[in-house]
Amino acid sequence: MFEILNATFSKFYNPSENLAIDKVIIPFKGRVILKQYLPKKRKRFGIKIFKLCDLTGYKYDTKIYLANDRQHTAQNVTATHATVTKLTRKLEGHGQKL
Repeated sequence: MFEILNATFSKFYNPSENLAIDKVIIPFKGRVILKQYLPKKRKRFGIKIFKLCDLTGYKYDTKIYLANDRQHTAQNVTATHATVTKLTRKLEGHGQKL
């Protein structure tokens, strides 16, 4: 579902020069592999999603945070670093500021 939305967002919208990455935790206590446990946060259980947003707040791209991503563990890169790199890969060389 996220892949379809991301493809549609990037197809019909050209982002402005200034972009921001935002982390959102969607509260969820059910059983799912994507669930994170953050003991120091008010929302302790949830799904962590990173969004690449425009200055107007329009969401250009989203990625679900996967802490146990084995592909990036082999590259000696943290999961957060890999997620941010994936979000900005489509816009490299286009002159946007993060």
